[in-house]
Amino acid sequence: MRSRRLFADPALGVDAVDFEPFGAGGRTPWRWPLTASSPERAILEALDELPGRESFHTLDMLFEGLDGLRPGRVSELLDQCRSVKAKRLFFLFAERHDHAWLKHVDRDAVDLGSGPRAIVEGGKLHSGLQLVVPAEYAVRETAADGA
Repeated sequence: MRSRRLFADPALGVDAVDFEPFGAGGRTPWRWPLTASSPERAILEALDELPGRESFHTLDMLFEGLDGLRPGRVSELLDQCRSVKAKRLFFLFAERHDHAWLKHVDRDAVDLGSGPRAIVEGGKLHSGLQLVVPAEYAVRETAADGA
């Protein structure tokens, strides 16, 4: 069970849907409501569990497939999210995968706290987000000739 304290509004980004285990045409005596986080909320919840319950690699692979996030919902959730770590990690992975929706999210409107944060020991500093992360996730400087 994920923490309900991650967001100021615990219902934000949570959807209730009817669950019919046998499909739309199947008959079942139950109408089970299924409460599930939207993809935008779910990724922030998972990022909040890094590195204890999730790995950088797993979240990197998840983020790779998040090309259909809704920028309005993302902005709303980032505004309500209480975890500076989760918000900074969100931008780290979003920038890494350069999804089209990212250009519609105003990073300057999001409170990213101040000062560096260490996510892992012995990592490298991602200078733009002030996060100490595994070296492969830190921003790589390119040479003047583009190499």
